[in-house]
Amino acid sequence: MTLPAASHDPSPTSSPSPSESILVRAARGEQVPHTPVWFMRQAGRSLPEYRALREGVPMLQACRTPDLVTEITVQPVRRHGVDAAIFFSDIVVPLHAVGVDLDIVPGTGPVVAQPFRTRADLDRLPELTPETVPDITQAVRQTVSELGATPLIGFAGAPFTLASYLVEGGPSKTHQHTKALMYGDPELWNDLCARLAQISGAFLRVQAEAGASAVQLFDSWVGALPRADYLRFVEPHSRAVLEGVADLGVPRIHFGVVTGELLPDMAAAGADVIGVDYRVSLTDAVARTGGRYAVQGNLDPALVFAPWEALEAKVRDVVEQGRQAPGHIFNLGHGVLPDTDPTVLTRVVELVHEVSAR
Repeated sequence: MTLPAASHDPSPTSSPSPSESILVRAARGEQVPHTPVWFMRQAGRSLPEYRALREGVPMLQACRTPDLVTEITVQPVRRHGVDAAIFFSDIVVPLHAVGVDLDIVPGTGPVVAQPFRTRADLDRLPELTPETVPDITQAVRQTVSELGATPLIGFAGAPFTLASYLVEGGPSKTHQHTKALMYGDPELWNDLCARLAQISGAFLRVQAEAGASAVQLFDSWVGALPRADYLRFVEPHSRAVLEGVADLGVPRIHFGVVTGELLPDMAAAGADVIGVDYRVSLTDAVARTGGRYAVQGNLDPALVFAPWEALEAKVRDVVEQGRQAPGHIFNLGHGVLPDTDPTVLTRVVELVHEVSAR
């Protein structure tokens, strides 16, 4: 497959290297000339160039083909002028890499052929090592080379969310099998999550050692739990993932959905930056986390469909609230919706840069 050449160098001229980029400095709580911007799911379905490139290519194949990964990762940087790229992958890629029989079904999401329900199923989860994912190392290295001074964010799924996919066999609104296992056999649950923590931690480490300048741990489904259960069943495993890359010196972003009540504990689990979904204001997030952490977020993804005047007012409000934190990375409160107009996202990037300039 022949990939299109970059239309221009996506690297910003304001930062000499990815490790000293505006995004990394904001994540560290250092002073920056403007608020950095990137969007969760910026590399994907909202871009016509992405849809053209992915036509006829299954998702897992795209995620394991380095040339495709590089081009898709760079596309939104090239188009929007965002301050960071997010590595194009999926949270189940490391599970697939260690041999779990799963597929990413269009319109559904990850589907596991044989759900994990018994102790014998643990045998299907070997450790992930760099030798398991040479394609990921290659993809990160060549993407970093293509990006120049623009930082790359690596990511992985958190143990709870990965466990939910494995136990349910796919996406779930109720997590009934997950909770039944968690409460019914806590020892098996913790053993399962410990294995998933190793896999997620190793996957983050592979990306960081290959050149990613920051990493994000996604816990998409953990908002389904009350705080006491989070602390008992989830936090130790997420902490193990984040602590497992602490020695690498890259900022660690911890993000979950519907996690307003969990923000202090998610931050304390080892985050440098706490991701905030759109249901909680940045003002409240800063207060709940004691003003000790940089924050990321949190424009409602649906607001990009509103008239520009309403959207502009909300963007300005998010930027202003972000000033209360030691550092702020502007993002959506979750991912870019598939039918988003890309030109609106570009205008949002320009607006954030303009109104936050110091």
